[in-house]
Amino acid sequence: MPEPLRVGVAGLGTVGASVVRVLTEKADEIASKAGRPVVVTAVSARDRNRARGIDLSNAAWHVDPSQLARSNEVDLVVELIGGAEGAARACVETAIESGRHVVTANKALLAKHGLAIAKAAEEAGVAVGFEAAVAGGIPIVKTLREGLAGNRISRVFGILNGTCNYILTRMEKEKLGFAECLADAQRLGYAEADPTFDIGGFDAAHKLALLATLAFGVEVDADGIYVEGIASITPLDLEMAEELGFRVKLLGVATRTETGVEQRVHPAMLPKDSAIARVDGVTNAVEIDGDIVGALILAGPGAGGDATASAVIADIVDVARGLRLPVFGVPAKSLAAPTRAPMATHKGGYYIRLSVIDRPGAAAAIATRMAEQGISLRSIVQRAQEPDGERASVAPVSVVLITYATNEAALRAALDAIEADGHIDGTPQVIRIEKR
Repeated sequence: MPEPLRVGVAGLGTVGASVVRVLTEKADEIASKAGRPVVVTAVSARDRNRARGIDLSNAAWHVDPSQLARSNEVDLVVELIGGAEGAARACVETAIESGRHVVTANKALLAKHGLAIAKAAEEAGVAVGFEAAVAGGIPIVKTLREGLAGNRISRVFGILNGTCNYILTRMEKEKLGFAECLADAQRLGYAEADPTFDIGGFDAAHKLALLATLAFGVEVDADGIYVEGIASITPLDLEMAEELGFRVKLLGVATRTETGVEQRVHPAMLPKDSAIARVDGVTNAVEIDGDIVGALILAGPGAGGDATASAVIADIVDVARGLRLPVFGVPAKSLAAPTRAPMATHKGGYYIRLSVIDRPGAAAAIATRMAEQGISLRSIVQRAQEPDGERASVAPVSVVLITYATNEAALRAALDAIEADGHIDGTPQVIRIEKR
């Protein structure tokens, strides 16, 4: 009988407990698929006495995850601690230095230290699996690294954060405000007590950095991502999107351009009949545009104990089978230095909502400033405020402009001039329109 693959699990939160439970409950089925038994022989967590609903009686306990990582009782370390530094980083680096394979769900760690980890792993001859770090249960890493190996990828984009998608879906369908939907997301466990990492777009940015490396063969470049969150989106924006034939989603987009790789995370308007636009709630969805396969769309649960555990176990089974691939699909030393396409060169359509001071000449001045930058307007929609049926001469008027394709630099120059003219109240709302 083949020797078992001995697994040490560092981190026994929701995902870690699910991994241990599934490996135990499905031991025979997993062994059949892996070609050898897979056994949890060691674990590490801060609280040994916490009830987790799993049997750990046959696993050695380590308070220090780095001690687990160097233990002679494990062949593979599953890191589910989280965070770019501290115990998680030490655990992974110690495992690699000790000749242990690694499986991790830690996108923050890989976004910051992925290149160094990949180089160390390949020099040590060990595998690093990270399917669970991006889009939960969706097998997007395997798809890019293996399934589409013959394709030249031009774009990868999609919904990479379920919290933001849940909030935007609730706001749109139930006509609720951002704060109310965020509070519900926190109550239901979809958002953290401090939700900044999710709603600010940073979680999606970490995932996008890894997808761009897999898709384009460039070094991980999380610092090169343009990031906006969803806190500025209002019910009026969602109402106008519906009226104009769009839906608003927080998207992560990585595109191969003539000037380099463009990476951006921001709210975007998508045609409402497009596949990604129809994805609601906490679900994630990713589209990959390849030269051979065309557009390939994968959708599924982006978070949760069982969905993430599914991805972790897929990586464990690959290691048990003896699969040893470069971490990012090509040897780390072959990854190209990233060439950033400046956000100012981004070209596309835009939704612009202005709170215009209702006075003669304001609309003409705004149109003039747009024309000066060569920006053509596809449509103009005005929403006047008329309390009690009377026109309020001093109240600002919401004016929504939809542009034809233009570049970011021209748009920003036009908006700066419009603000300087004093015809608008507050900051313009700008949402990019993404092609399907």
